[in-house]
Amino acid sequence: MIKKLKEKSALKALLMLGVSFCLIISALVLFWISTFRVPTLDSIRERRVAESTKIYDRTGEILLYDTGGNVRRSIISIEEISRHIKNATIAIEDQEFYQHKGVKPTAFIRAILVNLLNLDFSQGGSTITQQVVKNSLLTNEKLVSRKLKEWVLAIKLERVVTKDEILSMYLNEIPYGGVLYGVEEASEAFFGKSSREIGLAEAAYLAAIPKAPTYYSPYGKHKEELEERKNLVLKEMLEIGFITEEEYNAAKEEDVEFVAKGDSNIKAPHFVFYVLDYIKNKYGEEAIETGGLRVKTSLDYLLQNIGEKIAHDYALENEQKFNAENAALVAIDPKTGGILAMVGSRNYFDEEIDGAYNIATAKRQPGSTIKPFVYAEAFIKGYTPETVLFDVPTQFSVSCAPNNFSTGNGCYAPEDYDGISYQPMTLRSALAQSVNIPSVKVLYLAGLKDSINLARDMGLVSLSERGDYGLTLVLGGGEVTPLEITAGYGVFATGGIKTEVSPIIEVKDRSGKVLERHESRPKQVLDKEIALKISDILSDNVARQPLYGPSSALYFPHRDVAVKTGTTNNYRDVWTIGYAPNIVIGAWAGNNDNSPMEKKISGLIVSPMWRVFMDSALANLPVEQFETPLIENTENLKPVLQGIWQGGEFASSTTNQRVVKGGVHTILSWVNKDSPRGEYPEYPEKDPQYERWEYSVRLWAEERNLYYDNLYILN
Repeated sequence: MIKKLKEKSALKALLMLGVSFCLIISALVLFWISTFRVPTLDSIRERRVAESTKIYDRTGEILLYDTGGNVRRSIISIEEISRHIKNATIAIEDQEFYQHKGVKPTAFIRAILVNLLNLDFSQGGSTITQQVVKNSLLTNEKLVSRKLKEWVLAIKLERVVTKDEILSMYLNEIPYGGVLYGVEEASEAFFGKSSREIGLAEAAYLAAIPKAPTYYSPYGKHKEELEERKNLVLKEMLEIGFITEEEYNAAKEEDVEFVAKGDSNIKAPHFVFYVLDYIKNKYGEEAIETGGLRVKTSLDYLLQNIGEKIAHDYALENEQKFNAENAALVAIDPKTGGILAMVGSRNYFDEEIDGAYNIATAKRQPGSTIKPFVYAEAFIKGYTPETVLFDVPTQFSVSCAPNNFSTGNGCYAPEDYDGISYQPMTLRSALAQSVNIPSVKVLYLAGLKDSINLARDMGLVSLSERGDYGLTLVLGGGEVTPLEITAGYGVFATGGIKTEVSPIIEVKDRSGKVLERHESRPKQVLDKEIALKISDILSDNVARQPLYGPSSALYFPHRDVAVKTGTTNNYRDVWTIGYAPNIVIGAWAGNNDNSPMEKKISGLIVSPMWRVFMDSALANLPVEQFETPLIENTENLKPVLQGIWQGGEFASSTTNQRVVKGGVHTILSWVNKDSPRGEYPEYPEKDPQYERWEYSVRLWAEERNLYYDNLYILN
């Protein structure tokens, strides 16, 4: 009995102790909660300015952009703000705003579940009141204590101010990207009118943008996504009865014009928004707006300035001469991967040409600038720069007759630019002069899939792995961005070493802690000797002379510079991409709307612009030379791999002269395409291209009274 009483007494004491502990903890929590400060409009302002993100050039001294610099705010009373803005905001952000007491636990739980399922939900877990509170807190840590503070302060705020005052705080402080805060400044900046004059469709845009101001910027590259979110706002307004079906349809179809963007506080705008996209994707939109980040980029602002002026001046000239109103330039350090310059158009603020659209990161057809990647794969397979192919009209489609030299209706017989001089041609000459027919043959010999894989390994990731292009790939049938193909050429510049492209040198948080620092991490993706062969060919002024002449814009008498031009068949894109060992520069000219230019080769349209920019860059770089590729002993190779087109085998001779036998035939008579240095093919006619190539070579030979099975004395 006594034992039971003792146990009961101990249990009671333990229970009392537990209750006391809970009361103490509760008291402490209540005391902690009592210290929470209700946010004011001034506290929000102070935090916004103090923690803006700053973006600098590579020196860390030239400020390219400050997301809070010269902050633009205009406080306006809630009565003066268009009802459409208020309704659109409530519809997309907090449909129960006027019913709840500051928080919605069910919405918070729902948002968590949606995030776990990785789906997209139109409304987040925070009320408008919570968002006002969140913007006034001093930290952005994802902690339970922070969320608790947010909830308590939201409830407190609802008790001391009216709903309209809270909505006024929200609408007057909501960020719209860069220096814009509040619907009044956004209305003036985007539409050239006061927020009181904003119509329904415009209000839907204003409600759509704040979710991710950088991503949904009407001046950025996500206009389609902005349009989709605007329509989502309208849909929500319709469903809760803020607008009628007729108003919904009219607003959805309305063509809203945004005022041309002009911001003297931003330098290198295409590059800056590229960096902001990078930051947003890695650290989130909130980090840009309020994270206080300090971003040191790879940009050489002096070179960027020069590039912007060159692109502007040459684009205006090309518009008059060639109907090519726009231009883009990219410069990269191939050793570090750092972007030195990025000019996405002739003028970012030129609305007539959609200048804010960044061509440097847009997919365009590369024309013949894709050829070096295909030739590199051919060299990997065992072909040599001296390998000879016949540059003669050829039908490549197996569904068309060999004597059908036309393209269309399933047939494919590409033409050379001049369409005149047909002859045997080495791979060196064919690449240097950018001759089309031999290049299509090189792609077939190298293999489409392997060529694409190599190009992707070198950075051309926009190319489809499926290889949907067929043999048109080598003439620019795919799509790549100027940034990635310029970086791809950088792999040739470094002897086959790839370094990931990056606009960043260093990112620090508000306290100075380094969040990331770019590391080159070089990787050998192409055999060094293959890369050196490509550079040797693309810098061979003698080899390209028949097309370009001895003193073209591509010739650098005192520097080692390799260069390749490209023109798409439809004359919608012209390119020049070239490199020295310590810089690679890509230049593009054309029209943003994809309309064709005058039918001129890139050497006339874009090469002069590229040359001036390359000269400017090289003037501030040390002189470096390409390594000379090893000289291969080819005397044991098949004649066709040595540049001999008169036969497929060497014949015995009693003199010192070399004699070949076999006569004039396509290369497919002498090699298995996937193993050119292996055995001679026993049944070459089994190759699906053999009949087509052989037919064209036979015609060429007969026109010159050259016959099969002749013995040819070479020396």
